[in-house]
Amino acid sequence: MKRLWLLIPIFAASLTAFPQNMDRATAELKKFDALYQKGMKDNSIVGGAFLMVHEDKVIDHQTYGSAHLANKIAVDKDTIFHWASITKTLTSIAIMQLRDRGRLKLDDPMTKYVPELRAVHNPFGSMDEITIGQVMSHTAGFRGGTWPFGGDKDWHPPEPTKWSQLVAMMPYTEVLFKPGSKYSYSNPGIVYLGQVIERLSGEDFEVYMDKNVLRPLEMRNSYYDTTPTHLLKHRSHSYSIAQDGKMTEGIFDMDTGITVSNGGLNAPLTDMAKYLKFLIGDKKRQAEYDVILKRSSLEEMFFPVVDVLDEPKNGKDRKDFMGRSFFIEDNFGQRFIGHSGHQNNFALHFYYSPASRAAYIIAFNTYKNGTAADPKATTDRLDLEMKEFLFQNVFPRLCPKTS
Repeated sequence: MKRLWLLIPIFAASLTAFPQNMDRATAELKKFDALYQKGMKDNSIVGGAFLMVHEDKVIDHQTYGSAHLANKIAVDKDTIFHWASITKTLTSIAIMQLRDRGRLKLDDPMTKYVPELRAVHNPFGSMDEITIGQVMSHTAGFRGGTWPFGGDKDWHPPEPTKWSQLVAMMPYTEVLFKPGSKYSYSNPGIVYLGQVIERLSGEDFEVYMDKNVLRPLEMRNSYYDTTPTHLLKHRSHSYSIAQDGKMTEGIFDMDTGITVSNGGLNAPLTDMAKYLKFLIGDKKRQAEYDVILKRSSLEEMFFPVVDVLDEPKNGKDRKDFMGRSFFIEDNFGQRFIGHSGHQNNFALHFYYSPASRAAYIIAFNTYKNGTAADPKATTDRLDLEMKEFLFQNVFPRLCPKTS
């Protein structure tokens, strides 16, 4: 329950460009540190971590609480969290890799690579009209949940384990709106993208991603689904807290099965910092980053494709869009690129600001459902409070300006 490290000296290279702003950013980060530690304690969060990157440097890394209550194992810099739907962003990077390598086009029909989808009922036209690009931007019309029923029994697998199970459901599945006409978040759509990757590469999804994304980014302690034995000691457990205060432990080391491309990534924040640096970009490393994905192709993923909100959220002057599997949020005078994840009691998100050339990532291993006295006192509210502090007070001071 202590601040692990705040690396003030690493600011030195940037101080000559805009010293006043960096001093103010450092001061605001110190305030955030206190807010973070107090908020985690006051909300009974078991454990979590936060990390912020500016340019190519980690400028703050907080840890809090326990990775495993029963064994009294504290969260530290090596703790591995389950990143849930943040996985989707890496899956779509792999799709863009295959596009750039001439293996597919974003306007190709999904059925060209996953012909089983022709069994889905589409009242709006042919299934051959649904494109890879529409699936990436959640505009294809597929339902939200991977599994349309059940899954709440102790003996149920948390996710479908085999592709054949999803194929068997396709004749009982329908497209919910005209493809391309609007946004609606879809988990199965990203599972279908995972099949595209496997079929074009000839490798299991996990193998392709390890070779083409994780290893090139030097994310050496990152992996998909169940944990390698040598990393089990670092794997965080997860917890839920009901309104009556009762705590329940989630499934440890959960296997996401056939939905791995949708939510199977596990990694420590130190590895995720390398992912954030890749998103920010770095002229000194751009040649090696371009081997993974050209900067122009990555930024193509950050371009708005469809509106997410019909009206400003929370009464603020905010606009939300979906790009190619990245959310785009115009808020507090800046544009932010990000994604969140919620699964098996883990709650997580990251945001990158192109204007500030900064990004942060945050993880909670506890989902709190509020209390009878204060139903809104949830992990989600705490998460939002921390996000808005950073948006309002830290990111603006990291912008390269002199006043």
